[in-house]
Amino acid sequence: MRKKMFIIIVVMMSISLIGIIAVQLYWINNALESKQEQFKNDVQKSLGRAAERINEKETTIFQEKVRNFIQEKGMPDNAQLKNFLIQEIDTATQQKFTYGTTILEENFKLPTDFLDNDSIIFKRFTGKKDFFQAKIYSSIDGLFSSKDESKYSFTQNFINLEELQITEIFKDFNSRKPIHKRISNNELNDVIKEELTKRNIYLDFKYGVYTKEDLATKLKSGYYTINNTKNSYKYPLFNDAQGNVAYNLYVTFPNKNKHILSDISSILLLSLFFIFIIIIAFSSSLYQLIRQKKISEIKTDFINNMTHEFKTPIATINLATDSIKNPKILGDSEKVLRYVQMIRDENKRMHSQVENVLRISRLEKNQLDISKEAIDLHDILEEAISHVSLLVADRNGKVTTHFKAVVSELPGNQFHLTNVVINMLENAIKYSIDAPIIDVYTESTNKFFVFKIKDTGIGMSKAVQKQVFNKFYREQKGNIHDVKGHGLGLAYVKEIIEKHHGTVFVESEKGQGSIFTVKLPLI
Repeated sequence: MRKKMFIIIVVMMSISLIGIIAVQLYWINNALESKQEQFKNDVQKSLGRAAERINEKETTIFQEKVRNFIQEKGMPDNAQLKNFLIQEIDTATQQKFTYGTTILEENFKLPTDFLDNDSIIFKRFTGKKDFFQAKIYSSIDGLFSSKDESKYSFTQNFINLEELQITEIFKDFNSRKPIHKRISNNELNDVIKEELTKRNIYLDFKYGVYTKEDLATKLKSGYYTINNTKNSYKYPLFNDAQGNVAYNLYVTFPNKNKHILSDISSILLLSLFFIFIIIIAFSSSLYQLIRQKKISEIKTDFINNMTHEFKTPIATINLATDSIKNPKILGDSEKVLRYVQMIRDENKRMHSQVENVLRISRLEKNQLDISKEAIDLHDILEEAISHVSLLVADRNGKVTTHFKAVVSELPGNQFHLTNVVINMLENAIKYSIDAPIIDVYTESTNKFFVFKIKDTGIGMSKAVQKQVFNKFYREQKGNIHDVKGHGLGLAYVKEIIEKHHGTVFVESEKGQGSIFTVKLPLI
């Protein structure tokens, strides 16, 4: 995959992920705002109804008090009788319509326990209405005539006028009365609680009643202060004599957010769960894309290196074969044997390289048979060192052993552990620019056998140390062959050590050499 296309795919996936998450968060935010608005409306309706109930109750009590006073007093302080008469005559139809009203106005002076003023007069109105309609029928010559008459009357009390008076007196009366004498804390708390319960709000709340100038009154919850009004719901409680708001009721809910979240908790959790799944899916896809791109690059490097590694032995075999065909060479048995040996060595070399690839493949598929028996790791190390001794000597190098392990016997596979040590030693030789100086250390603890292979080679960076045990990984990439190999040796080392329930790690600095450490469990 081209780098440009890879970047475009990653950017498009990222934009899609961000868009999906943004939409989810937008709907979650909308749901929260909707619930908050619904909660606010329910609270406002509850407070409105509570204020209405308080006002209605207070008005009703005052009206009953006035009416009881008038009923008990019986006789008014003074009374006036007023008469109204309206008459209409239609000469064309010979009809006459008469309407009469008699109103009795009774004045009652309210006592001082209603108001601190003895000049308040309550007027009671009683009226009588009379209706009279007459029509005269007569002949053309006027000899015969008759009269059609109808009349009716009824009496009534003008309740509306009385209630209007009571309301005006009530406003004037209560505007002078302290609010804590109009309603108690318990009564206000109970009314608010009842109205909230009707709308399925079962939260603890605190309240406070303040004047229009934001002065505190005695009506409040225990710990309610003016600072709480910012997060409170406000509703007018009483009006003054001019009809303006006299007091405001503030109610706050300490656990409001929990209540709102509990209503949408299932949807919220489901949305967050899907967002989490989307993020995981995106991260996994991105990881797999990067991994596949990396594997593709590594495999390309591997194929280039493998092709180059095979070119030399194939070319050598071809040259040797062509030389043997030469009649002059056929007569020289010594040269024929040398060319045959050359073909055998190059063939063995290719076979070894193919075996390395197949060995790793079998390890990944758990097809490699690793039988274990009691072996001595010191013997394994000595055998591996002797295997690479010629390579070391050819470059004027030296391998020094420092065997300090008291116990060196453990369960393992001799063949594979020998190959592990050989691979590690060959790496130390390959990555040493000058004559390879290699030290092999051993030590033992109660549970582990530890051996270290130290070299004075080119070393490696921290980034390389993290990747060095990965299959096909080589620090030098592309078609570069100053150091031979396919990036399989240390991957094989890690697989075999892990099959023996051990661990392997590297310590290194650029230009300072490397130390490979292997820990294997003892018997």
